[in-house]
Amino acid sequence: MEISALCIGLILSLGLCELNSALALNGSEDDVKQRAGLTEDRTGAGVSTQTSSVKCKRQGTTRLPVFSTDGDYVIGGVFSIHQYVYTVNNNYTTMPEPLRCTGSIKTRELRFSRAMIFAIEEINNSTELLPGIKLGYQIYDSCASVTVAVHVAFQLSNGLDPVFYTGDNCSQSGMVKAVVGETGSMPSISMSRIIGPFNIPQVSHFATCACLSNKQQYPNFFRTVPSDQFQADALAKLVKHFGWTWIGAVRSDSDYGNNGMASFLDAARKEGICVEYSESFHRTHPHSRIQRVADVIRRSTAMVVVAFVALGDIRILLDELSLEPSPPRQWIGSEAWVTDPELLKFIFCAGAIGFGIERSVIPGLRDFLLDLSPSKVSVSPVLTEFWEDAFNCRLGKSAAKDERLCDGTEDIKTLQSPYTDTSQLRITNMVYKAVYAIAHAIHKAVCQETNSTTQCDKFTRIESKEVLTQLKKVNFSRNGYDVSFDANGDPVARYELVNWQKSESGSIKLVTVGHYDASLPVGQKFKVNRNITWVDGGTQVPVSVCTDSCPPGTRKVLQKGKPICCYDCILCPEGEISNATDSPDCFPCPKEFWPNAERDTCLPKPVEFLSYNEVLGIILATFSVGGACLAIITAAVFYRHRKSPIVRANNSELSFLLLFSLTLCFLCSLTFIGAPSEWSCMLRHTAFGITFVLFWITFIPAYLSSPGKFTVAVEIFAILASSFGLILCIFAPKCFIILFKPEKNTKKHLMNKNQP
Repeated sequence: MEISALCIGLILSLGLCELNSALALNGSEDDVKQRAGLTEDRTGAGVSTQTSSVKCKRQGTTRLPVFSTDGDYVIGGVFSIHQYVYTVNNNYTTMPEPLRCTGSIKTRELRFSRAMIFAIEEINNSTELLPGIKLGYQIYDSCASVTVAVHVAFQLSNGLDPVFYTGDNCSQSGMVKAVVGETGSMPSISMSRIIGPFNIPQVSHFATCACLSNKQQYPNFFRTVPSDQFQADALAKLVKHFGWTWIGAVRSDSDYGNNGMASFLDAARKEGICVEYSESFHRTHPHSRIQRVADVIRRSTAMVVVAFVALGDIRILLDELSLEPSPPRQWIGSEAWVTDPELLKFIFCAGAIGFGIERSVIPGLRDFLLDLSPSKVSVSPVLTEFWEDAFNCRLGKSAAKDERLCDGTEDIKTLQSPYTDTSQLRITNMVYKAVYAIAHAIHKAVCQETNSTTQCDKFTRIESKEVLTQLKKVNFSRNGYDVSFDANGDPVARYELVNWQKSESGSIKLVTVGHYDASLPVGQKFKVNRNITWVDGGTQVPVSVCTDSCPPGTRKVLQKGKPICCYDCILCPEGEISNATDSPDCFPCPKEFWPNAERDTCLPKPVEFLSYNEVLGIILATFSVGGACLAIITAAVFYRHRKSPIVRANNSELSFLLLFSLTLCFLCSLTFIGAPSEWSCMLRHTAFGITFVLFWITFIPAYLSSPGKFTVAVEIFAILASSFGLILCIFAPKCFIILFKPEKNTKKHLMNKNQP
């Protein structure tokens, strides 16, 4: 009943039935039956007249598959073999024309569709997988259009018969059991919403939007290609690995581009990466929009451009950029375009790097692809178009004046085309694995393992829901590649890091230079194992920063109103250092250390002292000892003549105290000479302090301005000058009178101040 309701709801919503209700119409019973399509046919094959079984006629034009064959179980396939849809201006007075594809054939997509056929034929010839059962296929060209993909999805859900029955006995005979495709994320999203309610599983080979991992929204969706969430993280780590902190970003204005870039920007911010600009566009946008994005890239200061762009979009952007070459740019590509051989013609993108799906080998595929002859090609419109474009001739009996007829000498083995190039099988292997995953799910649903033999009943009627259930459990290996899905329908994320390198002939070739495996531990996921050729063929990693790194000895100061990657470098203040690049702060040196001239390291303060072995030390020591001796001699003279009037008049006790202080003052200078020690440093400053106080003030400026050991010399000079000044000014005249003018050493003379 659930399937019946879904069938009727779908049919009525599309207006596919020409059914008039008997309750709403006037006329005979035969008229009602005739209008409802319930009359007997002319062959006598009766049709039930119960209202629960209604014969319906599909409205509109049935879209024919590009490749199809019947089988016990049919698998659908949807590929973007063409890139555009012919635009029709509807006048709403006549039936619209069916949508038609335009543009040249994308031979890579043609290879995908043929790889699906190859895999199905390989399975049909297998004695291990689905023995005795033939798989059929219906493969459509979506023209990279959501509208066409939706049309195809409805047909895959209902079959191709123009007349069909609905009601309680609505069967799934017209439904495919599963669908391989679509190539793009946007068409895949639309298809999943249509076939999802019918529980038809969809396995995409190239739809990478992280949004499709949401099982609440897309419960029937699986894919053999990794989700963009893994790629976004890998790209952010790649950019960080090469030290790029100032980048530009362009994306497709689609679910693929917008979701992928959002994931990348979030991961990039966590890595400290800044974005100068982020532009979006779509191949259907006006030329002015594409031109504006190209101009932004040309005018930007960011050397690196990260492009999360669909294949059809990036081709248009690169075409625009090739008209007026921009300054050299280092392109970082998403897997949607970075491994496409048709883009290698854009020489100015040489040096581009990005993550691509791992290369693989599919034995026998090349021979299958080359097994085309004019007779086989002529029965398929798509192959005919491909053949005529490839060899520039017309298949048939007539040709225009400027065209030639194909004469049968054309040999596809001599053709240089992405269709025949099997040296870089990446997404093709994703198609191959998708077909095998569906086949394994059908195998589990219809086959029984008994006594080491496999028995499959091709008459077993299975619903697509059973295939969906079994698809969640598949786990097998084919050609050395494991196939399984996690709870979100995603495979294990593994990428190759590819590099666009110029060959000796000047052409560009894809070279694998590293790997990324999301299943490995942190720190081991990303590896670069070969030399990378950068933009313009350089071997040095290009620099892409808003501001050059601040060297040690400086600190970063953010520029107001700018991203965190834009800053000024300020020299560390006096007494502080920074010993790391891009240091946010400076810090002071430890005690007994001081900064070097560059202020990027702390050096031990040198032990510099006034030695007794140098001339200055000897002279100062001599004056110190001499001064002390002079003070002692003076004291002896005063003591010897302590009874004389001049000594008595000058307070002999105070004189002896001053002479004692002068002796110590002279001698304390000796503590400043020689290697300093803890006790000498304590003693010298104490002694000096005391003496300085005394002596389908002028010493201070001289002391402070003298460096190194000359500080000590100035201190000694101050002590000696003060001491000698005192002894010469105070005691020298008295000693002179005592020793040489004894006649004046009388009380009478001292009291007579007016006498000379």
